[in-house]
Parts: sequence; structure tokens; C-alpha cells
Amino acid sequence: MTQRSMTQGPITQGILLFALPLMLGNLLQQMYNIADTWVVGRFLGADALAAVGSSYTLMTFLTSILLGLCMGSGAAISMQFGSGEEDRMRQSVFLSFSLIAGISLVLNALVYLGLDGILWVLRVPDELKPLMKEYLVIIFLGITATFLYNYFANLLRAIGNSVVPLVFLAVSAVLNVILDLVCVLVLQWGVKGAAGATVFSQFVSGIGIGLYTLKKFPQLCPKKADCRWDKKNLDTILNLSVMTSVQQSVMNFGILMVQGLVNSFGTVIMAAFAAAVKIDSFAYMPVQDFGNAFSTYVAQNYGAGETDRIKKGIRSAGLCSAVFCVCISVLVCAFAATLMGIFIDPGESAIIAAGVHYLRIEGACYIGIGILFLLYGYYRAVNQPQMSVVLTIASLGTRVALAYLLSATPLGVTGIWLSVPIGWALADAIGMGYYLKKKR
Repeated sequence: MTQRSMTQGPITQGILLFALPLMLGNLLQQMYNIADTWVVGRFLGADALAAVGSSYTLMTFLTSILLGLCMGSGAAISMQFGSGEEDRMRQSVFLSFSLIAGISLVLNALVYLGLDGILWVLRVPDELKPLMKEYLVIIFLGITATFLYNYFANLLRAIGNSVVPLVFLAVSAVLNVILDLVCVLVLQWGVKGAAGATVFSQFVSGIGIGLYTLKKFPQLCPKKADCRWDKKNLDTILNLSVMTSVQQSVMNFGILMVQGLVNSFGTVIMAAFAAAVKIDSFAYMPVQDFGNAFSTYVAQNYGAGETDRIKKGIRSAGLCSAVFCVCISVLVCAFAATLMGIFIDPGESAIIAAGVHYLRIEGACYIGIGILFLLYGYYRAVNQPQMSVVLTIASLGTRVALAYLLSATPLGVTGIWLSVPIGWALADAIGMGYYLKKKR
């Protein structure tokens, strides 16, 4: 299968079949960081784990800027694919690639120039700064690779192909695990080895999928006549790309601010948070990918003018997401200690206890983030990315404000954990309320 139209055929089955490779792909992408966390936590100790974990939050924020741009351009291309505008679609590929490639290069230069300032903003303890610098100097090299992979992956997903991105990610994920073990355990390169393994694997997937797409999908390759600036098309791409990027970066900037607050509680809480966040994001990752699959479904049908199929898709996607979230909430709450034990040595009882506390608060409320991912996907697909930004600001603004407010009370770190589901609930209420109002 090279491409799939989601404007016809069974709705639930179509979304699930498209979503499954996305889920598996994200599962493998998480392995990049999971492998680092496991190897570092088990063999390099709590300080190294805290440094790598805090770096992960920073990298997630930085790459979210590029990911948002890629997702937004993918939404524009998906609409054009649904409406059958092939010439305009190829032009969009030229415009979006040129735009995002330039931004990725500028971003890469800026993070190297501002490294010391970044560490200061994150309130990194002095004893961890050398380790974080070692890790970040190398891991920053992967920003360009992240752009390449995510651009071409979103390009292929826009035309209904979610399998090819999975294949390239699978190869690089396995490669990363192998190189992690070799670089850290055999060559004893420490956190530098973990970072190098990740970056090399990222370039394998990024360059590989780019070359494959250019060769196997000529309908996506701009012709000479397509390589020109068109204001109307560029405005559409910019609206979706920039707004989606703002939404993604605001979301992760809020998380970054919370990371700075967590860092102020010391190495134990930092290490617990580093491991627990991996488990947390791993657990609700499938609903995030389901939201992205739902977004492609809506975008194609929006481009084709299939309003009734969009309404039916909303009902189907909402039910599927809710069922999954309830099931995963039960599992995470029940096995929180076991899951923490994957990353943390059993002797580190304080770290495990802190992580379990986090997971049982967050884990009980996954349905909130499940609904929110569907709302993000829907508003991006119907060319209302500004609404996704509003929901993100509501969610993250509430989270950051409450985290700083409640952590200063006797609740301490518990206040930080409680702020998250409260933010989800507020954003869900706003998003669903706006949809129902516009529906009338």
C-alpha cells in the first residue's frame, strides 16, 4: 500500500488501521529515550539519570517546534490530497520543506550559542551541569535528523501511508538499543556514548526515509514548475504550520518550566520524574497517535467536503479513545512500582516511591489527555489551528501556574503532580464547549 484515501470505506476500521503503524512507530521512537534512560539509570547512576532525564525534557521542547511545523504542513498536504489538487500538493512540499529546513538550521545554531543560558533557566544543580553539558553537546546534533524524519514521515502520512515511517523507525530504534549498550557498557563512553548512539540512529532514520520517499513516491516530488513561491498556498501552510508549532512548543515549554521547578527539589525528585515521565508518556502514547490518525482522517474528509463522515468519525474516535484510556489507567496505577523498577535500581527506594506517587496521580486521569489529543487533531484538520493553541495555553497555563502555587504549600511536589490533570480537564471543557457552540 503506497497511499490510502480515508474519504470512503469503514470509518472505525479505517482510522484504527491507519493509527496502528503510528502507535508502533511512536513506540519505537520512545525507545530512543527509553534505551538511554534504562542504560544510564542502571549502569551510570542517579546523577547521570537526572542529567539525561532533564535533557530529555529540553530536547522534547526543541524538537516540538519542528514537529509542529511538520505536522501542520502535513495537514495542509492532506487536505490537498483529499481534494485531488496534485499540482498544489507538490508545490506545498517545496514550500514547506524549504521553510522548515531553514528554521531547523537556525534553531540548531541558537541552542549551541545559548547552552549555558539554557542550563541556568532550567535551574540545573551545579553538580549536574558538567554531565548535562556532555550529553547536550552531542544530542543537539540530532535536531536536523529529527527534522528530516518527521518531515518525510508526516508527508507520507498525509497521503495515507503510515507503514513506511514505521519501517525506518524500527531499524533505527533497534540500532539505537544496540549502540547504547556498546557505547556505554563496552566502550564506557558514559553519557556521551548514550547521546552519540541516539544521534547516529536518528540520522539513519531521517536520511533513509528521505531518500526512500524521493525514489518511491514521485507524486510527492516537486517538479521545476512547482519550485516557486505562491502567496496563497504559502499562507495556508504558514497558518497551519506555525500555529501547530506554537501549540506544540507552548505545550512543551510549559513542561520545561515545570522541569525547572522539579529540579529545585533535588536529585531524588529529578531522577523519579525522569523515569516516571517516560512511563507516563509511554502509557498514553497510543491515544496521542490515535489523535494524529484521527486528524488525518478529518483533514482528508474536510478537503473532500465529507461533513457527515467527519461527524461519524468524531463519535467513533471518542469511544475508542475513552475505552483505551480507562484500561491503561487501571494498569499504570496497579503496576506503578513494577514499572519504576524497570529504570531504577530496587535499592533506590526513595526514588521509586516518588515516581509511584506521580504515576498514580497522573495515571488515574489519562482520559483527560486522550480527549485533548482528539481535540488538537480535529481543530488542526479543519483549518482552525488557533483553537489548538488556545487549548494548549489553557492546559499548560493552568499546569504551570498551579504547579508553582501548590508546590509552595505543604503539598510540595504533590501540588506539581495534581496540576497536570486539572489542566487537562479545563482544556477539554473549553474544546468541547467550543465545538458544541459552533455545531448549533
